[in-house]
Amino acid sequence: MKKAIVPQNAPAAVGPYSTAVECNGVVYVSGQLPADPKTGAFPEGISAQTRQSLENVKAALEAAGLTFDNVLKSTVLLADIADFGAMNAVYAEYFREPYPARAAFQVAALPKGALVEIEVVAAR
Repeated sequence: MKKAIVPQNAPAAVGPYSTAVECNGVVYVSGQLPADPKTGAFPEGISAQTRQSLENVKAALEAAGLTFDNVLKSTVLLADIADFGAMNAVYAEYFREPYPARAAFQVAALPKGALVEIEVVAAR
């Protein structure tokens, strides 16, 4: 059975989707933009935006009773692939071995002009 996860410390969904959904012990966290949950503002620069996106992922995981250790797969969307190194440096602060599987892509554009968006799949 599908169950919505509604974190208290993450930005609300900006469309007809759930921030996270759990089914059969697997939690799917929707792509998290780098929006401050209190103000909706994006911080400046790729490092700060990556950190905020990951803090929003963390809030969704915590609402499900999980941590980054439960993450199996992540997807990172970048407005500019040249930001890969800076994103990766911040990303490495949140994950430890064994690291989740990951894909990273440059995309034509992200909502609201974000530089990064990160989604994850985690399991109990």
